[in-house]
Amino acid sequence: MVFCLIFIITYNVKFLRRTKIIATLGPSSSSEDIIRKLVIAGANVFRLNFSHGNLENHKQNAQYIRKVEQELNTNIAIMMDLQGPKLRIGVFEKGNVNLNVGSVFVLDQEQELGTTNRVTFPHPEIYSAITEGTELLLDDGKIKLLVKERNGKSIITEVINGGVLSNRKGVNIPNAILPIKALTAKDLKDIEAANDVDADWIAVSFVQTAKDIEYARSIVGNKFDIIAKIEKPSAVQNIDSILKVSDAIMVARGDLGVELPFESIPSIQKELIEKAKEHQRPVVVATQMLESMTNCHVPTRAEITDVACAVAEGADAVMLSAESASGNYPVEAVSTMAKIIQKTEDDELTFVGRLNQNIDAIQQSVYSAVTSAKIRTIASFTESGRCAISTSNTRAQANIIAFTPNVKTMRRLSLVWGVKPILIDEIFSFSQMVQLTQRHLCKNFKMEQGEKVAIVAGLPFRSSGITNLIHIYEIDTERAIES
Repeated sequence: MVFCLIFIITYNVKFLRRTKIIATLGPSSSSEDIIRKLVIAGANVFRLNFSHGNLENHKQNAQYIRKVEQELNTNIAIMMDLQGPKLRIGVFEKGNVNLNVGSVFVLDQEQELGTTNRVTFPHPEIYSAITEGTELLLDDGKIKLLVKERNGKSIITEVINGGVLSNRKGVNIPNAILPIKALTAKDLKDIEAANDVDADWIAVSFVQTAKDIEYARSIVGNKFDIIAKIEKPSAVQNIDSILKVSDAIMVARGDLGVELPFESIPSIQKELIEKAKEHQRPVVVATQMLESMTNCHVPTRAEITDVACAVAEGADAVMLSAESASGNYPVEAVSTMAKIIQKTEDDELTFVGRLNQNIDAIQQSVYSAVTSAKIRTIASFTESGRCAISTSNTRAQANIIAFTPNVKTMRRLSLVWGVKPILIDEIFSFSQMVQLTQRHLCKNFKMEQGEKVAIVAGLPFRSSGITNLIHIYEIDTERAIES
């Protein structure tokens, strides 16, 4: 059961950094010491990338995360990122080949090592799904093949863009909904280990339609929140239905930039963020945000602008991949991203809340109170996290302190814009909420006598999805001390 309550408080403190940072763990960051430094530098969520590493590595990193979380008295979310149905070619006899423009190149299901004329493509379900004239993009789009003929066992192509092609490179097939499930046998096995790595979010790769998320939900149930990774044109086309069944989305610009014209990515990113806000879903922007910091201790000016634009457009979180997983400067990358976010927010360049038809009357009142009275902090009581997320979704320029008795909710909210989650004991009455809020905020956030508080509550308590009361009163610090 879920109840929800919001307090709005004014006090003279600097805004917390609102946009969250997701750091991917890998060879450069898989130690307790580095994880601690990453949290201190600003990481809110750690991504365990199940396309790499093994279960023992991920379990060890999860243990480090939870130890650091307790040591630093903070809250950290863990994201399990599933590999998904990534299409790959096989292995070449000499490790690689050079494909010349205009030459014929065959993808087939034979087991022999590849040559300059052919290579194994072990995905039989694809052979009947594509047609003549289909474009195949290999190695992140560096190699382009045009399908000339196909049958149940081979795909005969012409090389349009040539170059060196090496072992096990990925294959992208734009503008086609492929007859493959979003979760592979490997993904299903990895999901069984979600509890072992104490996952809070599970990211589903290569989503094509809402049915992919519904299938994932049938496997994971309600134990974990699901992030739909948007990295195929079909997912962009089906974004509304995908958002309805997802808990969040990720703008995964890597494969998305391969399968769509690169010049369209900025406008698609903006559109996806706006769609996420319409559906009250958190949204992550990912891939190559500070890519140069993999090998350099400072970012390019273009990368600085890229991060700032994602913040300004309203992303809940921005993500580091190779920069923190395998780069030479993982801590510096997180610290740099935090500085860019803070400066962008301090300069008031961030997304301005735009109320839409999905925002209820109570949240509209919250937004109006914050903007008209310049209230700087919102404190929310929530079991499921929905109330805090919908409050965050208004993008009212205020901190959101989310009190919850649910440790999983506390950690999941670490990904959400503007929310500082705090774990509390369960409470059962309105008066208990008032007393706890006054005591906690006066002690830890220096509330002053007479500061206005707006309470937004769901009645009856512990009823899911109900937010129907707003009440305004003034803080009484003496009572807060006494209680």
